[in-house]
Amino acid sequence: MSRVAKKPISLPKGVELNIQPESVSAKGPKGTLSLAKPTGVQIVVEDGTAVLSANDPALLPLTGTVRAILANMVKGVSDGFERKLELVGVGYRAAMQGKDLSLSLGFSHPVVYVAPEGITITTPTQTEILVQGADKQLVGEVAAKIRAYRKPEPYKGKGVKYSDEVIIRKEAKKA
Repeated sequence: MSRVAKKPISLPKGVELNIQPESVSAKGPKGTLSLAKPTGVQIVVEDGTAVLSANDPALLPLTGTVRAILANMVKGVSDGFERKLELVGVGYRAAMQGKDLSLSLGFSHPVVYVAPEGITITTPTQTEILVQGADKQLVGEVAAKIRAYRKPEPYKGKGVKYSDEVIIRKEAKKA
């Protein structure tokens, strides 16, 4: 059995797992998330921990994957996930218009991004964007879509970048 699948998932206070024959849902203070449960993967909850097992050796890799997704769901509904983006460049700004994010990225028009359900976008400053939500995959996807409007370029580093991203700089041409 994989090392990941063997590890039990500890359920924090206020988080409950609802296990159906074909789906698993995690409910907590930050919301509810559900996952389609593959057949052949068993989930047992006892003493505040969830343990996964497979009844077929061919399903062992899938059990590790399901365990990782389930652990992210539990963390998401209890603590939530966040991704921080930074705008680098003269005149590059971000502002909230109601629930929509308005970006000035050097185009002739402002770029407006409508946040999907379950995602909260805030702008602490004009050059910072904070994407928060319970679903790790959705938070990452939204952050990647916002970054894709103007990726950082390698010469001056201008664009939308993750706060922990390191941009490898190139040297400009010499005359």
